[in-house]
Amino acid sequence: MSTILIADDDRDILDLVAFKLSAAGHELITATDGATALTEARRSVPDIVVLDVSMPGMSGLDVCRELRAEPMTSSVPVILLTARGQESDVEAGFDVGADDYILKPFSPRELQNRITAMLGRSMRGAQ
Repeated sequence: MSTILIADDDRDILDLVAFKLSAAGHELITATDGATALTEARRSVPDIVVLDVSMPGMSGLDVCRELRAEPMTSSVPVILLTARGQESDVEAGFDVGADDYILKPFSPRELQNRITAMLGRSMRGAQ
């Protein structure tokens, strides 16, 4: 199916999301910090990236900004998954180029549905 990069420093959330998406047939790349996520995205460009905003070292916002700045990853869809739900936080996420913003706590089914929808749109755009 599709390759999805998931980055979250909360191992329980990372494992839950990875389990749900792998059960749906996706190939996964996981990272527990922003710098590793960026390295992995550069190494094998995924079809979509799911980033926690608050990670040690390099935040999900920083990773998203870097992905958008590089030609190889600039069009990869990015979903931010975060507990930061203030209007200014959401605005900051879209300002750095995120395609979607999901608040924790979240429904794994909703995340999977949004990923499926986003992948469908990006595949149609690539044709």
